[in-house]
Amino acid sequence: MNIIKREDIESVIGQVSEPSPWHTITQEQINVFADCTLDHQFIHVDPEKAKQTPFGTTIAHGFLSLSLLSHFAESCGFVMEGTQMGVNYGCDKVRFLAPVKVNSRIRGVAKLQSIEEKHPGQFMIKSEYTVEIEGEDKPALIAEWIAMVFVA
Repeated sequence: MNIIKREDIESVIGQVSEPSPWHTITQEQINVFADCTLDHQFIHVDPEKAKQTPFGTTIAHGFLSLSLLSHFAESCGFVMEGTQMGVNYGCDKVRFLAPVKVNSRIRGVAKLQSIEEKHPGQFMIKSEYTVEIEGEDKPALIAEWIAMVFVA
């Protein structure tokens, strides 16, 4: 987690975080996500049929990879010093660039784009997250993610 002091806001815009630890995408995780979202498309949950696709195996749902931003942000995200609570405010842009094959390892990297104090003690933080796939040139996704944090 990258802690930002109020007096340092201007100087940290554009800063890129250290990558989060790697996370392995398992078939079990893909199956559980399919059950949660009711998205049981065969490219996610049927290894035999998925072998016949250009991917050669099952792939994670794009939204599974996106949902892991919450996990990655714990180690590579940006937060204001004194934050009491943060809430998901949404995404301005999300692009899924490469499939995440089962048993691939992915990690997140964040680039701080902006911080705006909306109300006293309430900061909107916008970061560009890249989800990298180990051994691949293209990332799984790039997303502009916004958090609202409440500072004491």
